[in-house]
Amino acid sequence: MKFTPRKINLYLLYKLPSAFITGIRVKTISDKNAVITVKHKWINQNPFKSMFWAVQGMAAEFSTGILMVKSIKDSGERISMLVTNMNATFTKKATGRIIFECNQGELIQKKIQEAIETKEGQTIILTSEGFNENGVSVSKFDFEWSIKVKS
Repeated sequence: MKFTPRKINLYLLYKLPSAFITGIRVKTISDKNAVITVKHKWINQNPFKSMFWAVQGMAAEFSTGILMVKSIKDSGERISMLVTNMNATFTKKATGRIIFECNQGELIQKKIQEAIETKEGQTIILTSEGFNENGVSVSKFDFEWSIKVKS
């Protein structure tokens, strides 16, 4: 599969329907970064009339995970990946359109290459930060990913 926003969004519909239904969409993806958007609406709100933290978490994780998947595919190797830890900070109510961005594609590629060369598992902490339409940070997620070349 070629990594285009359209194809990834179709993948969401068929493989991650809860993410698709809550409005998570890939806006852009490259070797260096991924941008995911989600709009606050009835289906993804909490009782306080802002976006439910788990929806923000799905969008944030997806921005890091899709970069991992793309880099693994580009490496040509069979590599497993798993989230082993997560930390989040919420700084403002998430309303309107929220944009989650991960800009660590180069670090991912370096860690994948290290895993290939050493044949040992590697861990990498990737950050995705969510911004509202005014460019104000609403949340920040750190995901610890474990990667290992399959034998």
